Amino acid sequence: MMAAAMDHRVEVPGRVEVHTMARPDLARTTVICGLRPGQRLRIVKYLAYGWSSLRSRPALRDQVAGALAGARYTGWQGLLDSQRDYLDGFWDCADVEVDGDPDCQQAVRFALFHLLQASARAERRAIPSKGLTGSGYDGHTFWDTESFILPALVYTAPHAAADALRWRATTLDLARERAAELGLSGAAFPWRTIRGQECSGYWPAGTAAWHINADIAAAFEQYRLVTGDGSLEAECGLAVLVETARLWRSLGHHDRHGVWHLSGVTGPDEYTAVVRDNVFTNLMAAHNLHTAADACARHPDAAHELGVSTEEMAGWRAAADAAHIPYDEELGVHPQCDGFTTLAEWDFTSNTVYPLLLNEPYVRLYPAQVLKQADLVLAMQWQSHAFTPEQKARNVDYYERRTTRDSSLSACTQAVMCAEVGHLELAHDYAYEAALIDLRDLHRNTRDGLHMASLAGAWIALVAGFGGLRDDEHMLSLNPQLPECISRLSFGLRWRKFRLRAEIDHAAVTYTLRDGPGGELTIRHAGTLVTLTTRGPTTVALRPREPLLPEPAQPPGREPQWNYRRLPAAEAG
Repeated sequence: MMAAAMDHRVEVPGRVEVHTMARPDLARTTVICGLRPGQRLRIVKYLAYGWSSLRSRPALRDQVAGALAGARYTGWQGLLDSQRDYLDGFWDCADVEVDGDPDCQQAVRFALFHLLQASARAERRAIPSKGLTGSGYDGHTFWDTESFILPALVYTAPHAAADALRWRATTLDLARERAAELGLSGAAFPWRTIRGQECSGYWPAGTAAWHINADIAAAFEQYRLVTGDGSLEAECGLAVLVETARLWRSLGHHDRHGVWHLSGVTGPDEYTAVVRDNVFTNLMAAHNLHTAADACARHPDAAHELGVSTEEMAGWRAAADAAHIPYDEELGVHPQCDGFTTLAEWDFTSNTVYPLLLNEPYVRLYPAQVLKQADLVLAMQWQSHAFTPEQKARNVDYYERRTTRDSSLSACTQAVMCAEVGHLELAHDYAYEAALIDLRDLHRNTRDGLHMASLAGAWIALVAGFGGLRDDEHMLSLNPQLPECISRLSFGLRWRKFRLRAEIDHAAVTYTLRDGPGGELTIRHAGTLVTLTTRGPTTVALRPREPLLPEPAQPPGREPQWNYRRLPAAEAG
């Protein structure tokens, strides 16, 4: 239920009458006064909203009445000052400055505003994939939240990330019930939901996309790592980690050689469904299993209450260490899943009406080497340490030619990994597409609401792509490099209790440690440890990224939609 209340402060010289009447379908306030020339009538309107799925109507009325009383006491200026203080605190650290690319500059600030708008007052409810901006997807949330939105929020508004994770934890019992329905142990979080139940009946891209469980576990671990706050793990995260680990042990199996496999899964790419040993899923499941075991070691009493034994933890680690990661020795690339590189090539000469999901039957898509969105490439971003530079370069080259980007979740990931392997101008094009998807209505569906994950992707493309931000080795790592048209990139990060700012040009990066415990922080810059201090900025030369392979082509008609290199000189600035 929702409740709304309204009150007015009327300021006018002389006599005034204020009457309010309300009926079930109408409420009206009338102000009657007399004004002489030069006199002013000022009305301040206060509105309060309350909602709950549990409390009674009288309780909701009390809530909004209390909010109105507090607002009247604070006054309009007090409310305005409070809002300004909150937003100043956010932008002071979160702002991203992009010199040389005014469109990306506008877009990333637009994106950060809407990310905060959708999450700052979520109050233990899901962040919908359209945020607060439209009716698309009927208010549902997907894996987008933990996989794209929270990685941006945890560095810029960690309190909002914590609130979203607490919401996930409140749905754990429903996830346990879902796993039990499927004959599995642990908890199976839903692919599509509003309040915790699975709302998708589509098996291949819904239930079989088990990776959402590892994505959620990874988000809890990233929050602990980035903020240094272990209280959320103790409060609710440990139970989520334990139950998701139990799900993976229930789903996977060791073969006769001791290798651990996951079969019947769908990775992030929904054009390749119900497969064996999807690399992204296997790597993320292994991370989930290790993370759960480590968390239980940190909280032995709480783990004991959850029924976790030493043997169970050892089983988690053994499965994670034995997880099969397919590799095609002949081609020198990782198959997206077992056998992917032996599938039929998609005929891009005749089947190029995009998006393919609306123009081709899935029975043709599933057996072919054609991708809806980044999958193996996303694995290289999130589990960067699991791949060598040569493997990353060859994998990017291979999958660029087969990825249609029929999903708005893809461009930012391709931007990040193209930047890492040295295709900086292509990365800039993808960053453009991710950032401008709604400001330019690139998918022709912004009327249904903004693409919140792609908006988060604008931040990800700039900070993780051109800033080189990684944290998968439990350390803050940066390796900046800029494309030609961006002359300067500056962004702020929150790491543990530090606030850090990086200012990058084409020659060097200047790190400014603004504050933090002890006044010193050691980070990894381009693979080398650098100690920053609050005593003054630290400037370090960039390590140029030379591509190992030529820039790859994309499928016909799927070049980046907003190609910076094709813009007229005046439009490109």
